[in-house]
Amino acid sequence: MQQRNLTQWLTHLETAHSNGLIDMGLTRVAHVKHAMQLQPTCPVIIVGGTNGKGSTCAFLSQIYAQAGYKVGTLTSPHLLKFNERITINTHPVSDEQIVAAFERIELARDKISLTYFEFNTLAAVDIFQREHVDVMILEVGLGGRLDAVNIFDADCAIVTSVDLDHQQFLGDTIEQVAYEKAGIFRSAKPVICGQNPPPQNLVNHANEIGAELILFKKDFFFSKLENQQWSFHFSGSLKTRNRNALPIPALRGGYQLNNASCALAAIECLHERLPVDLGAIKRGLLMAENIGRFQVLPGRPICVLDVGHNPHAARALRQSLCSLPFAQHRIAVFSMLADKDIDGVLATVKDQFDEWYIAPLHLPRGMNLTDLQTKLQQHQIDHVKSFENIQAACTAALSAATENDRIVVFGSFHTVAEAMAVCK
Repeated sequence: MQQRNLTQWLTHLETAHSNGLIDMGLTRVAHVKHAMQLQPTCPVIIVGGTNGKGSTCAFLSQIYAQAGYKVGTLTSPHLLKFNERITINTHPVSDEQIVAAFERIELARDKISLTYFEFNTLAAVDIFQREHVDVMILEVGLGGRLDAVNIFDADCAIVTSVDLDHQQFLGDTIEQVAYEKAGIFRSAKPVICGQNPPPQNLVNHANEIGAELILFKKDFFFSKLENQQWSFHFSGSLKTRNRNALPIPALRGGYQLNNASCALAAIECLHERLPVDLGAIKRGLLMAENIGRFQVLPGRPICVLDVGHNPHAARALRQSLCSLPFAQHRIAVFSMLADKDIDGVLATVKDQFDEWYIAPLHLPRGMNLTDLQTKLQQHQIDHVKSFENIQAACTAALSAATENDRIVVFGSFHTVAEAMAVCK
């Protein structure tokens, strides 16, 4: 058989699994993991949560890299290239490395069918193991308990936040979602929760399995100082540490101090195995990048890219927009997937915009233009312009805006990815 390139592999994986792109459960993927002898010997940090996962991974990756460690990081989804999902020292690995890993998975899986994300997860850890990384940072794709990354044992687990999203898989209540997220916890290992009060199911599960729950505002917290600085305070079971005069992170948004604190708490938990000095923390905070997470582009008019696609993320977006300088005219470039809570998002942010430029996402899960228009009407949102696609909407917004205006592109990873071809 002729060897596939990466593009051909990804096209194949989109339809290869009989149950579709999402098929929750660990039995199949765990069997292939064992066949491939994927058994990390370095510390593994697994990062879950409704929002904040990507930013927390970005902080961890950059801080550990600045401390001189070789860092393997798995994140999802990607914005422009699949390779963004698998990085070493924050740099995407090559097509050749991914294809070689896919071929090894294909040999090992025999007749077991795997999803796109399961291939992604196995490939990442296979590459990291072959590259002899010092630490693996694995971001949960969906939920936690039945997510493919959970075939690996976390030396430290993080749940950044718990809110409603992916209800068809995770449940309709915060407590049901919390139970799924807590599935990444391990007995006698530190588990960090960036939300206080935490959902009771998350606390219960940590207690039941004997995990050490490290809780925001109880075991660690931050205090914002003058002169664009902040301090981090940690008091785990074995030690207390203060990290003072830290720079405000490069990642924008007030909630980033919470995400950075979760990352620093994990670093403290693993300090005996992976010591990190204050200089590496400061450099890592300043150098962390996470494209599309309240990303403010340089120049005028101000353009903001935000992949937020659920009410929890919309609340964070609203808070961040309120902290920006006054804008004369505020334009939203917006689209969402049909299976997301568009009502919750619109209700949260509709007062932040004077005009809406909308377009469908041309994907099987994309919301069509008629449904988008209907939703905005239901929320009594006026001044709406419709376009064939997001690129056309962005082009029109940039043409209409003056240097004192603000354009915010949000609603989905797909919305931001399409916009990035125009908004640079």
